[in-house]
Amino acid sequence: MNVLVVGGGGREHAICAALKRSPRVDQLYCAPGNAGIAQIATCVDIQATDIAAMVAFVKANPIDFVMVAPDDPLALGMVDAMEAAGIRAFGPRANAAIIESSKVFSKGLMEKYGIPTAKYRVFTDMDQAIAYIRAEGAPIVVKADGLALGKGVVVATDVDMAVDAVKSMMQDKKFGDSGSRVVIEECMTGPEVTVLAFTDGKTIVPMLSSQDHKRAYNDDKGPNTGGMGAFCPSPKYTPEIAQTCMETIFRPTIAAMNKEGRPFKGVIYFGLMLTPDGPRVVEYNARFGDPETQPILSMLETDLLDIFEAVVDEKLDTVDIRWKSGAACCVVMASGGYPTAYKKGYEITGLDRVPEDIIVYHAGTKRAGDGKILTNGGRVLGVTALGSDLPAAIARAYAGVSCIDFTDAHYRTDIGKK
Repeated sequence: MNVLVVGGGGREHAICAALKRSPRVDQLYCAPGNAGIAQIATCVDIQATDIAAMVAFVKANPIDFVMVAPDDPLALGMVDAMEAAGIRAFGPRANAAIIESSKVFSKGLMEKYGIPTAKYRVFTDMDQAIAYIRAEGAPIVVKADGLALGKGVVVATDVDMAVDAVKSMMQDKKFGDSGSRVVIEECMTGPEVTVLAFTDGKTIVPMLSSQDHKRAYNDDKGPNTGGMGAFCPSPKYTPEIAQTCMETIFRPTIAAMNKEGRPFKGVIYFGLMLTPDGPRVVEYNARFGDPETQPILSMLETDLLDIFEAVVDEKLDTVDIRWKSGAACCVVMASGGYPTAYKKGYEITGLDRVPEDIIVYHAGTKRAGDGKILTNGGRVLGVTALGSDLPAAIARAYAGVSCIDFTDAHYRTDIGKK
């Protein structure tokens, strides 16, 4: 079977690597891909959001199956367009991807169906939002309604910080139209855990739990990023908590989407806060998370294509999804200055020195004409390792990091330590 993966980051490299292990995959394509993906798949120079060009490519080539990984093309309706063209595609349709592309929608869904989450208010008027913040006080959370590359959330520790966040979103249009509406939430406390789950709209199968590290610097300081590292499984996510989440969050969410006429098929991401009052939803995503996917799929034993097809065919209950024992850790090596200003085009050295048991997933890379691999984004590499337990996995991941170098390379040294 010939498979196309849409996207070009570390998550897509991990998906391509897992699909490459499938004996059922004959030819693997990725659009647009990156320098690492190009080592295992044929990269196609089409932007992930160019739906018309992507559909035209699939129709002109012997592609049997399409996996749409990023949030933007899902929200824009790439799966809908593929299905309309008679192409089998994995991922939620646009009317279900709204669970990520609009925080106003997702908060309303949770409120309507009694799914536990933070108290919130929605604002379209900046002055009213600021007045609310001053009345509530801090800490408080400010979220842009729409997609913002994982950076549209500000956990404000004081009122001035929250007011500045509202102004940057609503007045300065930092995230364009995504900030025309803002959600202001109470600041929940407790460990934060991510659970990705496969679902065909009827059956839901959680993957290994994980913990992401969003802040740019050690000790969870600095600005929010797309993620500086992740590990799985989370020791905080006990079997008892997992059962509670299944009963109060996971199944009710899928049922709610069905009742709304928006059946969700694909991967749904549950960002959870384990509060003193029980698990609550921080956010939903409509796809594999990045960088959580890198350690999670490194632990997958079952054929990923079998899972994808079962989701599309609504037969997920027939697949036995198995995982390796132990743990996995991913450390993101980013460009200096990320997530704000950073430079691209620096040569990456030492990739050939990384031990074979350590996986280097490429995120923001490109190959130069002379064969050198260069930095080409904010998050550059996701150095991932497995171990018999979490400390062993962390140690191996950092052993891989120590082999690699590029100008102004930046990474946290405390992934998994807390």
